[in-house]
Amino acid sequence: MKLLITGASGFLGQYVVAEALRRGHQVRAIVRPVTKVEQFSWHDHPNLDLVRLDLRRKDGLIAALEDIDAVIHLAAAKSGDFYTQFAGTVLATENLLDAMKAANVLRLIAISTFSVYDFWNLPIDSVLNEDSAIEKNPLERDEYAQTKLLQERLVREFEQENQAPVTILRPGMIYGRDYLWNPCLGAELTDTIWLRIGARAQMPMNYVENCAEAILLAAEKESAIGQTINLVDDNLPTQREFAKKLFARQNDFPRMIPLNWTFMQGFTWILWLYNKKVLKGQAKFPGIFVPAKLHARFKPLIYQNDRAKEILQWIPRYSLDEAFDRSCSEIDLLAVPTLSPALSR
Repeated sequence: MKLLITGASGFLGQYVVAEALRRGHQVRAIVRPVTKVEQFSWHDHPNLDLVRLDLRRKDGLIAALEDIDAVIHLAAAKSGDFYTQFAGTVLATENLLDAMKAANVLRLIAISTFSVYDFWNLPIDSVLNEDSAIEKNPLERDEYAQTKLLQERLVREFEQENQAPVTILRPGMIYGRDYLWNPCLGAELTDTIWLRIGARAQMPMNYVENCAEAILLAAEKESAIGQTINLVDDNLPTQREFAKKLFARQNDFPRMIPLNWTFMQGFTWILWLYNKKVLKGQAKFPGIFVPAKLHARFKPLIYQNDRAKEILQWIPRYSLDEAFDRSCSEIDLLAVPTLSPALSR
């Protein structure tokens, strides 16, 4: 299969490219014009075609889709103000989908996020799965959630208008080498102080190599077409368990101040109501003091990967301990044999 992978130089993208090459696929990887590809050990693999494009522009996109069987769309902006993230996520997706229609390449594996769910209205300790409600008040959420919701809407429209074979994957919190600290672990108060909110809550973790394998399975299996699938690992840790394993492997970490979920939820609700009723919404508080944002990061919920296992026959390869060991090792996680087992067969 010949795959076009956007966002190939991103944290997840570099592992998806490596996994695709290991599985014997031909890969055309889109990277930003200024990307130093030599940092990736797969950069000169014979089955790889690197294309330097800015997805915020239409130039070159139709040509990049020539002879492509399927597109894995990973590119998105995760930081900056709304307009920056809108351009990097929504406009980039719109340009890609327009080019796919023009090139008649309709097979799409779109990478979404848990951020699109309506966490605020989910009961505590309830199950979040693919049937859970999508956020209906995006302005209460951060820029990332807002732009990913818009991106998903574009993908749904593309699927319906073109009868396109689309798969939407929603990974949980992806972690791995250089990305062991994450927003579900706590809230940064200062450079040296973090707030730990709800230490007993289960964390929706998805180790990056496990996630990459699931994405390739979705591209390979016809059973994934038309499906929306959540991706989280097995035996998910609580925040306390994850932090304990992290601290055991790192010497330099901030001071953590634990806060009870019930207390934090009540305090944030009072603060939010005061701002809305008395201050007329003029006060600008950090995200953890906005109920919808607080719930999206720290609410105690239960997460499942049943649909991923059933449809993709995916079993997360690496456990939490193995993921930490690999992330903290000197192993080249992006190494790809010149001739993969799949090709040699």
